[in-house]
Amino acid sequence: MRHSTDGQAVIRFRAAGVSLLLAHLLLVGWLTLRPLDVPWVTAANFSPLAGIKADLSLGPAAAFRQIGGALLLLAPLGVLLPMADGRLYVSPWLSLARTVAAGSLISLAIELGQTGVPGQVVDVDSLFLNTAGVALAHVMVVPAARARLRRRAGQERPVVARGGHEAAQGSTPTISRVGMAP
Repeated sequence: MRHSTDGQAVIRFRAAGVSLLLAHLLLVGWLTLRPLDVPWVTAANFSPLAGIKADLSLGPAAAFRQIGGALLLLAPLGVLLPMADGRLYVSPWLSLARTVAAGSLISLAIELGQTGVPGQVVDVDSLFLNTAGVALAHVMVVPAARARLRRRAGQERPVVARGGHEAAQGSTPTISRVGMAP
């Protein structure tokens, strides 16, 4: 896969993306999977949008804090996952689909992990809001950042084959025919 003539820059960019991704996932794990010492715990919410309605009934400030927190918790993944991937030339829709799918799976893993943690409550609305946060961050940052990086690299767009993968460029190497041994 060719991204730029400066291979070291691509490696550094991807390494930074992977490092920041791991740091963010560690922070999210600590925030969401540590036991909490609370006097009482609400019941798990398996009804879609029930938690959001309950947050909205608490007033605008509390709703903004609760809903905004859930949107922002995994939102950096919308940028860090494509950054760790390091591709400059990929279909925007394919990139969005992959990033949102990965974000929703990470959110699901967190919610499933919370089932065994004292003081943490499973909420299906968190899954929706976390995934929406990943999608919003991706749409707001990644296409513009990729376009800027492509302009900066000054590269021509590679030929993209079916399935979104880059086609091989240049002539195909040939190997001389080797005879069979007796």
